[in-house]
Amino acid sequence: MTDTPILRIDSLSTYYGAVQALRSVDMTVRRGEICAVLGANGAGKTTLLRTVSGLQPAAPGSRVLVDGVDITRRPAEAMVRHGVAHVPEGGGVVVELTVEENLRLGGLWRSDRRDRAKALDEMFELFPPLAERRSRPAATLSGGERQMLAIGRALMARPRVLLLDEPSLGLAPLITRQIMQMLHDLRARTGLTVVLVEQNAASALSITDHGFVLSQGAVVAAGSSHELLNDDRMRHAYLGF
Repeated sequence: MTDTPILRIDSLSTYYGAVQALRSVDMTVRRGEICAVLGANGAGKTTLLRTVSGLQPAAPGSRVLVDGVDITRRPAEAMVRHGVAHVPEGGGVVVELTVEENLRLGGLWRSDRRDRAKALDEMFELFPPLAERRSRPAATLSGGERQMLAIGRALMARPRVLLLDEPSLGLAPLITRQIMQMLHDLRARTGLTVVLVEQNAASALSITDHGFVLSQGAVVAAGSSHELLNDDRMRHAYLGF
């Protein structure tokens, strides 16, 4: 991890009709950092990721920069070319396709076929359960395995920033711990930058470097994960533990 910001968000606002969902959000995420975005349901966490990845339009005056390049109003389908991959809540794997076919979807835009093949081998090395099930339909996977597949498919594009929305949703505590450890190991192995939205704040703060707390679409606290984890007022008021 370095002090160089790879993702910078300035005055990010967005609306759903007349309702303002994000209110001048400022964030800086350093290269190689795992950053937690926390808050109660409806705080704006998912909207933040959707806006950064181009699925939700940003209001005028907002800016999102990746490696210094303004990507604020680039279409969602172009974001992967700018180094941003988004795993939405629930993962969104194609259950009718096999594990390998799902992974190949993540690398389709890359013109270098040899690199695509190399990336596929890397995913099976990173996620051994997927290698064992490469020819099976994704519908046969467990919840944890589907989450691995969703993350692996995003990594096939070799992103610089991975936006990950609620990877523990619906998973048993043991599987949640495994997913969090996997993210920690993935960062250590690849240097990937991760922005992690999580309802399970304690779990997220255990493996992240830095955190932002949202409430009603605005940042109400930011600091190291250690500081947030040990701030009793913040935990009780916004994080629910």
